[in-house]
Amino acid sequence: MGSKNKLKRFRENETFQNVFQPTREEVVGDLMPLKGKWNSDFFKNDNPLVLELGCGKGEYSVGLAKKYPNKNFIGIDIKGARFWRGAKTAVENGLHNVAFVRTQIELINHIFAEGEVDEIWITFPDPQIKYKRTKHRMTNSEFLKLYKKILKKDGVVNLKTDSEFMHGYTLGLLHGEGHEVLYANHNVYKNEGSPEVVTSIQTFYEKQYLEINKAITYIRFKIKD
Repeated sequence: MGSKNKLKRFRENETFQNVFQPTREEVVGDLMPLKGKWNSDFFKNDNPLVLELGCGKGEYSVGLAKKYPNKNFIGIDIKGARFWRGAKTAVENGLHNVAFVRTQIELINHIFAEGEVDEIWITFPDPQIKYKRTKHRMTNSEFLKLYKKILKKDGVVNLKTDSEFMHGYTLGLLHGEGHEVLYANHNVYKNEGSPEVVTSIQTFYEKQYLEINKAITYIRFKIKD
């Protein structure tokens, strides 16, 4: 994507009511006025709040928002030019139950209050296979502690990935740390019992993976103290 195109998208993002692009200083300084008040002040209801972390183009957030009008969705990504597509689609479709925040995932406890979030989706994250990159792996112990803080007591996390490595690593960690695995499958499209929410929404890249018969894996879990 050219820099001109990126700038155009950044400018357009600024006009969208459903996009928030705080500076790092604002986030770290806890200057997000919606922290703890996303439902009351932005969505204006008390429906369940669901996050998609590393939302990319926002296809999953928008897909979920269409499918579940009685839930509120927020896509988080550091690349605003990417989620511009999802934000624009939401505006064009009159979807008022989806928003996007441009920030780093390790800062989400500055965006959301303790126990504010009902559910988290992690869709097709970079598996960070090299050992040196484990601190960036989105299901490592540190990230799980962060998610636990903002999740409600019964909050759940969903991991959907094409990476068998990420699937295996996460399952091993969850079992090793004593978290509760509610559902796990290493090929959701070959399993008739797969939850519909997992197979009914597909991202652009997911469709490409399926065309080359790449297995899509899924884990649903609860983080224990």
